[in-house]
Amino acid sequence: MQQIPYTLLDLSFFDLALSAGLILIAVGLSRLQQLGLGRELLIGAFRTLLQLIAVGYILKYIFALRHWYLILLAVFVMIAVAAHTVSGRQRRPSKELSLLVAFAITVGSGFTVFLVTQVIIQIEPWYEPHYLIPLMGMVVGNSMNAATLAVERLDSELAAKKTEVEVYLALGGTSRQAVASYMKSAMKAAMIPTINSMMVVGIVALPGMMTGQILSGTSPLVAVKYQILIMYMIAFSVAASSFILVNLRFQKYFTRDHQLREEVFG
Repeated sequence: MQQIPYTLLDLSFFDLALSAGLILIAVGLSRLQQLGLGRELLIGAFRTLLQLIAVGYILKYIFALRHWYLILLAVFVMIAVAAHTVSGRQRRPSKELSLLVAFAITVGSGFTVFLVTQVIIQIEPWYEPHYLIPLMGMVVGNSMNAATLAVERLDSELAAKKTEVEVYLALGGTSRQAVASYMKSAMKAAMIPTINSMMVVGIVALPGMMTGQILSGTSPLVAVKYQILIMYMIAFSVAASSFILVNLRFQKYFTRDHQLREEVFG
């Protein structure tokens, strides 16, 4: 079968300006239904434009220099922003929570990307930015969403079931035993979106990386193989990050004597 030559069409800034009309229509629908989301949509669209253009120029610079320390700096910035975002979305944001999230995402996502790039794909050099940065960005982003759900569910469950926890402790149970079901609930909440995505990938939706590869002219079969790898990476990273975070987070609610810290609920 003769393969038809394919060239990816470049987008001009005028094309992007035209695409902004989609956002304006969404704003119009928000106002029509009185959702109160028009301002947020406009701010989100503006931030998307600025952030992605800035990232595009930064990555072009990093890819050209190929210095390992710049690549690791980019990765640490991703993790720091993700941790700050997770903490900021909670009812009681704190620096301590940001550090816990950063640690959980670093371990979960870092181990995932290390395993894939060094054991499975075996890229050379180990810091090859065309692999390391996109892969890390995808697993960190999904781990961030999972961490947000895990913390929110664990905090809300403990706040709502505070009396039950105290009764369990009074009967001689440890703090871990008292919150075991709530930790399980938090882990499930964190992992369900990823599991749902895996159930319908390729049928209901074509993931971003696979779509991008196909648009760039990559063989669909090659794109599919990479997307399978990405989905497995995300699932493991989400599970590992949320497991670490939940097991660290619940401890802040208790003293070493397995008593509830009342100030946490203030």
